[in-house]
Amino acid sequence: MRLSCQLIAIALGVWAAFPAAAQTRPPALEPLPEPPPPPPGFFDAPDAPQVTIKKRGEDKIEEYRLHGKLYMIKVTPAHGVPYYLVDLKGDGVFVREEAPDGGPRLSVPMWVIHQF
Repeated sequence: MRLSCQLIAIALGVWAAFPAAAQTRPPALEPLPEPPPPPPGFFDAPDAPQVTIKKRGEDKIEEYRLHGKLYMIKVTPAHGVPYYLVDLKGDGVFVREEAPDGGPRLSVPMWVIHQF
């Protein structure tokens, strides 16, 4: 009997506190101001690769160049899985790169730090 009276008292306390908690409102939210526009030339990065898309028959050829030098070619055949030809050493010899899942294989970055 004593346990049930305690439970009833707890239930009444929770029930009495619930309307008070429901009446609290969150602070009014204000919209954020518009961000400033990017500086001129921000999207014209000089180190961004240039991509040229060509059609050969039904195949789509995408050539990727950096500083005018061709370093990768993506070939998307009309029927089949796309594959990549990559110039790994920068000597103009392209090697077919393909991963088991059909995407490009992981390639370790080999950047030119300084060129004389």
